[in-house]
Amino acid sequence: MTGLTVVLWLRQLVFGLSLSCLLLLSGCITGGSTAGNTLTVATEPTFAPFEFQSASGELQGFDIDLMNAMAQSAGFKVKYQNMPFAGMIPALQGQTVDAAVAAMTITAERAKTISFSRPYFKSGLAIVTRTDNQNITNFDHLKNKIIGVQIGTTGAQKAKSIPGSEIRTFNDSPLTLQALINGNVDAVLNDQVVMLYGIKSGNLKKLKVVSSLLTEEFYGIPTPKGSPNLQAINQGLETVLKNGIYAKIYQKWFGIQPPQLPEKSPIENQAAEKGVSQLFTSLSIIFKSLPTLLSGALVTLELTAISVFLGMIGGTLIGIVRLFPTPPLPWIARAYVDFFRGTPLLVQIFMIYFGLPALAQNFGFTFTLNRLAAAVIALSLNSAAYIAEVVRAGIQSIEPGQTEAAQSLGLSSVQTMRYVIFPQALRRMLPPLVNQFISLLKDTSLVAIIGFEELFRKGQLIVADNYRSFEIYATVALVYLFLTVLSSQAFSRLERSLNPVNKKTKR
Repeated sequence: MTGLTVVLWLRQLVFGLSLSCLLLLSGCITGGSTAGNTLTVATEPTFAPFEFQSASGELQGFDIDLMNAMAQSAGFKVKYQNMPFAGMIPALQGQTVDAAVAAMTITAERAKTISFSRPYFKSGLAIVTRTDNQNITNFDHLKNKIIGVQIGTTGAQKAKSIPGSEIRTFNDSPLTLQALINGNVDAVLNDQVVMLYGIKSGNLKKLKVVSSLLTEEFYGIPTPKGSPNLQAINQGLETVLKNGIYAKIYQKWFGIQPPQLPEKSPIENQAAEKGVSQLFTSLSIIFKSLPTLLSGALVTLELTAISVFLGMIGGTLIGIVRLFPTPPLPWIARAYVDFFRGTPLLVQIFMIYFGLPALAQNFGFTFTLNRLAAAVIALSLNSAAYIAEVVRAGIQSIEPGQTEAAQSLGLSSVQTMRYVIFPQALRRMLPPLVNQFISLLKDTSLVAIIGFEELFRKGQLIVADNYRSFEIYATVALVYLFLTVLSSQAFSRLERSLNPVNKKTKR
């Protein structure tokens, strides 16, 4: 290859890269036009009959049919993205999605951070209880009761106004109903249509909807502030409302004619804050949230300490059992370790908190677990499996000659393990045990799925109120970082103190 050929080849390469960059840039610039574009729309397919999955895994529901009809009328395409309800507004704020269709009620607080379409559905909150509960017949009877709600919903906001109530938040509607069936909550506050559909289609004969609608609410389609897609969404919605397609979709899912909807939202969209005022607002929110987050951090530390303590006891016993020379105990210990190390901790939490009570009811007796007990059991059982392997490896790392020397001195097997083997193995086990403690400290965030209010759940609840996801989650991350660094430093000092090289010899 000559020098001229190399120069020509480099020119072609630079030209190709420049052309690609220009095409990419032009695509970003022209992305503001909705016609012919594909909008990424967030949805949570656990909220039947508005959005849920069919037996074949396809999205269906009133919201899905409506959005598809709107897209066809306005000339754009839709790409759905599954997302938890509590994460939709942060995703819209970050513009990682173009819109959301999730039966989201238009509220003044939400309108400060996102922009809504015109209303497309009229709904309201209702109370759900077990059929054998005759004490709760209206809203006033919820005083001093345990109320289950879905995080980030208007039901969660309404529950705060109930005097003396204990509010337990769950990530989606099915989990709230399951908690009610298991007896973990006394009642559930959620949208009446969703509750009625869930009870009917889910064959939940043990549940009933009581009282009339507590509120009058309107659903809207949320978009990011200043989104160029809002006009097309409103255009598509207005078209299907006028040409009768909306009425057909409503009749399909609810069997009645739709009510009259207002042409404009009862709550106007507001302009987003910018500049210096936004900075001061962010700092104010962080400082205001710190006491709540620190109280959650204390709960996280307590939960971690209890779980590690119980895990150490169980893991040590299991690790020693694994070294037994004859079955079946080593086989049982190996099966335990493989199960809890081979399945996700999140699944184990679900099995213990939701699965065990449901299984007990199938055998004809009532069995419930409070959130703390379920969290401690799940974390302890999981950590015990990992600690067992640390203990087994630590013991096996001690030279066999140590055991032989102890036996020659007349020590029994238990005395040999207690006074000779285990003290030496502990120093070698300490670094992986520290790693397990720090991992468990972070894994406690998973118990938020059952509504346990540790550090991460406290952050979620704050975001559900003020929708300032970046400020709150960044603060949560920094608190976790502080806890892990502090724990690492404390265990490093302990490790140095146990090192015989660092100990001063007394004369």
